[in-house]
Amino acid sequence: MNETIKKSVNIKKRVLKLSLIGLVAGILGLFLFIASIYWGLFGALPTYKELKNINNVESSKIYTADNVIIGKFFLQNRTNLAYNKISPDIFKALIATEDSRFYEHNGIDKRSLMRVIFKTILLRDRSSGGGSTLSQQLAKNLYGRNSHSFLSMPISKFKEMFTASRLEKIYSKEDIITLYLNTVPFGENVYGIESAAQRFFSKSAADVSTI
Repeated sequence: MNETIKKSVNIKKRVLKLSLIGLVAGILGLFLFIASIYWGLFGALPTYKELKNINNVESSKIYTADNVIIGKFFLQNRTNLAYNKISPDIFKALIATEDSRFYEHNGIDKRSLMRVIFKTILLRDRSSGGGSTLSQQLAKNLYGRNSHSFLSMPISKFKEMFTASRLEKIYSKEDIITLYLNTVPFGENVYGIESAAQRFFSKSAADVSTI
């Protein structure tokens, strides 16, 4: 009987030891994976210098002698706007629907990230929403995503997190949300809030309201 108990105890110890080794190996593997993304193994991250010199392509406009637009030439239909040329209602609606803690985080919303890990990934609940902040979405708008086979999504997400963190160190919140609204695609080759407002509401972004 004692021999049986000893064997059982030894088996449990081995299982516990293997579990701890597996856990440590998993954590180390994750750390090395994230580090490899940061150091550019899957493509270089944009540098601080590049991020300081973001230049969105704009459409070229043709005016009449009395300053009326009669046509446009563009690769991307976009008109960049300054922060004070965009309706406050647009900012409020965007933050409410996309990133409610925009003014509280530094580019990465840890609460949303935990929700995605536990609900979306572990529990497979697709209705739980995404964890990308506006800063991360801006990184995606600016630099897109590359294919890395089955690792494409985690690699892209981490790259966007690192880029978002750098953006937050360079720009103010007003700058970031303005850049986002000037870069976001609306379909039909319409880019940025001004072109979207003109296309869908026949008015400037300054005049869009919820009333």
